[in-house]
Amino acid sequence: MRSSWDETWMRIAFASAGRSTCPRGQVGAVLVDAENHLVGIGYNGAPHGQPHCSTHGCIVDESTGSCVRSIHAEINAILHASGPGITLYCTHAPCYRCAQVIIQVGVQRVVYAQPYRDGDERLDALDLLRDAHLDVVPYREEVPVPVVRHLGAE
Repeated sequence: MRSSWDETWMRIAFASAGRSTCPRGQVGAVLVDAENHLVGIGYNGAPHGQPHCSTHGCIVDESTGSCVRSIHAEINAILHASGPGITLYCTHAPCYRCAQVIIQVGVQRVVYAQPYRDGDERLDALDLLRDAHLDVVPYREEVPVPVVRHLGAE
C-alpha cells in the first residue's frame, strides 16, 4: 500500500534524526511546501565548523536544561527552506524558541510525532503556534523508525 504524505515526511524526519550530534536528543525535521516538495531538512547539531557535542560534550543552559551548543533541527530545516505554504514535519514538538522562529518565517502547518519536554507551562510552544493560527497536528500513526546509532558506537 502506498504511504501517505504525512507518513513519508515523518519517516524522513526520523531518518534525519540519525545525523544528530547531540546525545541529549536526536531530533530530525523536514519542511515541505504546499505541493509536497521537500524544501528543507535538518537535525540538531553544532553550527558549521564548530565542535559537536558528540566530541566536545554538551553546553547545558542550567535554567532550561537544554543544550545550547546545538542548533535545533527545526531551525536548521528552516534555514534551508523558502517559499509559501510550508509544512514542518518533526520527530518532536518544537520548543518555545523554535516555535517563535517557525511563526516568524511563515510556516503554516506543524506535524509532530512526540511531545517536547518543556517544563514551564507558561511557555507552551504548541499554544503559541495555535495562537498564531498555524495548523498543529500530532502525528498518531505508527512510524517505522530506523535504527538510530548511539553516539560513540561505530
